[in-house]
Amino acid sequence: MRPSLWCLATIAFVSTSLLAVDGEPSPAAKKEATQGNWTGWRGPSRDGLSAETGLQSQWADGGPQLAWKVKGLGSGFSSVAVSDGRIYTMGKKDGTTMMIALSTKTGEIIWEADMGAGANPNCTPTVDGDLVYGLTHSGQLVCVKAANGEIAWQRNFPSDFKGRMESGWGYSESPVIDGEKLVCTPGGNSAVMVALNKNSGELLWSAEMPPQVGDRGQDGAGYSSIVISEIAERKQYVQLTGRGVIGVDGESGKLLWIYNRIANSTANIPTPIVKGDYIFCSTGYGTGAALIQIHQRDGKFEVEEKYFLEAKKLQNHHGGMLLVGDYIYCGHGHNQGFPVCINMMTGEYAWGPERGAGTGSAAILYADGHLYFRYQSGDLALIEATPLGYKLKGKFRTDEVNGQSWPHPVIAGRKLYLRDQGTLMVYDIAK
Repeated sequence: MRPSLWCLATIAFVSTSLLAVDGEPSPAAKKEATQGNWTGWRGPSRDGLSAETGLQSQWADGGPQLAWKVKGLGSGFSSVAVSDGRIYTMGKKDGTTMMIALSTKTGEIIWEADMGAGANPNCTPTVDGDLVYGLTHSGQLVCVKAANGEIAWQRNFPSDFKGRMESGWGYSESPVIDGEKLVCTPGGNSAVMVALNKNSGELLWSAEMPPQVGDRGQDGAGYSSIVISEIAERKQYVQLTGRGVIGVDGESGKLLWIYNRIANSTANIPTPIVKGDYIFCSTGYGTGAALIQIHQRDGKFEVEEKYFLEAKKLQNHHGGMLLVGDYIYCGHGHNQGFPVCINMMTGEYAWGPERGAGTGSAAILYADGHLYFRYQSGDLALIEATPLGYKLKGKFRTDEVNGQSWPHPVIAGRKLYLRDQGTLMVYDIAK
């Protein structure tokens, strides 16, 4: 393995409230759970670990009860964010991408904000207090006021930052908020990642991609979202791009390191998992999975590959991965969601791959000791989160299946939110 090196001298630290400890829900997730919130992609720490408790540990035949559903949200694969009694999502309606706010009690639409014409959106909105952020398929970044949907500011990735995607399925990330900064991934070689003032959209810094990064993948942004981390005594933004996993200095925007081997030339999708100085990453299209460790030596950052798993052993196409305790849970296989559990530090199977309760890739979430596997086929499985074996605790088919059921499940206020194109279904999963 050939390490990649970039360095910077300034040391900064990430707020510990954002970080999960030993694969458990973070303090931020615990705070959100007490409020019935889930403010963005994979939760406040972007690890897919919910701190909700008091949830059903077994599903009867037919699954949990449907509390309510609402139609008319438009097409697309956006999931939902939940904050202070409102649900935020995105959808294409009559050729226009809309940001939509709904009531958590009834599903009534409170407001809609016009984000511009374009294809079906993939982004899940990010909520930060009285502002909500979303990204269209074509790269229009829009900040709206949570109170009424009024647009506060907007930037365009291709025109403002010479941004590009690695391939043609459109921008998909959910921007991340870190203090006063909004950080996102336009994908341009001179601005692969940028930090903006979250209140005005003013550019604070841009990260440059070096000309030689390896022979795998393609230039441009991937389909992943940024994770805020503290690695090797430095605040870093970790992201999977078209050229692989990168680490960017949280203060200056300098690219510190890159791991190219995990990149493929079609679509790099799953959000990486960070634990201390270790990063677990995977991609589909016949690529595989890897554990890397980041070292800081003499002011330089080095990537050490701890192991690499070939695609036949583990590849997460999309749907994401979870670290619970010492174990990684995910769906294995290209366009498959075969449940599997592996030891993060060794790469060895604890169990699986299992056939699973549905077909196609599986979008997953953890809460209250269980895994929620939502299959592309519209089937949903409840699986005990244990390395001792595959324990299916119930399954059901969602009330509607309008296509590929890719949007990630969300739990907030002991309700399970499942977006399926223009329909949002909300299930009561309290004990």
